[in-house]
Amino acid sequence: MPSFYEFFAGGGMARAGLGAEWRCLLANDNDARKAASYAANWGAEDFQLAEVQSLNTAHLPGRADLAWASFPCQDLSLAGNQAGLKGARSGTFWAFWRLMLALAKENRAPEVVTLENVCGALTSHGGEDFAAIGSALAEGGYRFGALVIDAVRFVPQSRPRLFVVAVREERKIPERLVGAGPEALWHPPRLLAAHERLARPAKDAWIWWNLPAPDPPALSFAACMEEEPRGVEWHSASETERLLSLMAPRHLDKVEAARRMGRRVVGAVYRRTRTDQAGRRVQRAEVRFDGVSGCLRTPAGGSSRQTILVAEAGRVRSRLLSAREAARLMGLPDSYKLPESYNEAYHLAGDGVVVPVVRFLAEHLLEPLAGVRKPLNAVA
Repeated sequence: MPSFYEFFAGGGMARAGLGAEWRCLLANDNDARKAASYAANWGAEDFQLAEVQSLNTAHLPGRADLAWASFPCQDLSLAGNQAGLKGARSGTFWAFWRLMLALAKENRAPEVVTLENVCGALTSHGGEDFAAIGSALAEGGYRFGALVIDAVRFVPQSRPRLFVVAVREERKIPERLVGAGPEALWHPPRLLAAHERLARPAKDAWIWWNLPAPDPPALSFAACMEEEPRGVEWHSASETERLLSLMAPRHLDKVEAARRMGRRVVGAVYRRTRTDQAGRRVQRAEVRFDGVSGCLRTPAGGSSRQTILVAEAGRVRSRLLSAREAARLMGLPDSYKLPESYNEAYHLAGDGVVVPVVRFLAEHLLEPLAGVRKPLNAVA
């Protein structure tokens, strides 16, 4: 059974995606509320509640096949302070990496390291932050490649994320995992540009990972809705009208078209700050009826919470997305125990990694790299 360390673990969504065939040696996070959710779902035996900077190799048992690190994105996000890897949050990558280097000195380096973050990591500081990560991996004895995977290929949520997968340089890589060059499906222009900015040793260590195209997602946004949601209530007619008043004509036209369809149509709404024709910053509500939700965010303010808009029988209703619906959009099963607090549950979901994306990576890349052999009767 392959084993793993899960850093910046949150509620254990990477663990959920890896599945029961993987054994957790250590999970770490510094948030007590997320630790409580992790313990509620996975038990507390393997969990270490601590700042990653305070850990040393004595805290890391055994030799893991995989180290997973969804390190904080706030300083790399285009919506954040853009402090990059020098920021207090995203800069914790370096504390994690020092642990990996220390394990290597003890001949316990994980065979595979996976980093997950927002796509802003590709362009932060003109690409210097991504180049710094690449150089660190190469100097640490790893070959690596990166992929941009949009969760919309697996769940009804638009959520592109960067995944960097590194493997020990002495590890033999199955030929089927290595492509001759970039593939548009996984390597968009911004990733290609970031690759060009890598230092020569990092470029020499680069791998174009080859993955199959995934099957289309089985669920639509409407299918994720709860019939009797907990923690949220339908807005009053005046509150819905207030929401509609924030829409530009193009979005009001979408609502009117949905209203006239004669069946229930479910849309997702975000409030955003836009610049109007006079150059003023104004709040706008934007709706989509394509069966997909916008990217879940952590609820730092009212505009961060996604709203459901339902057009049915000639009328329009609205309410906030429930915590369970947010969890479903992250690919979590309904058996996953969420915090009682709406804000905590929504934050846990919005700050996580999409479970089916992790499973896809595990099946098609991480497990082959870790030397996991499928039973002869297993379906490829």
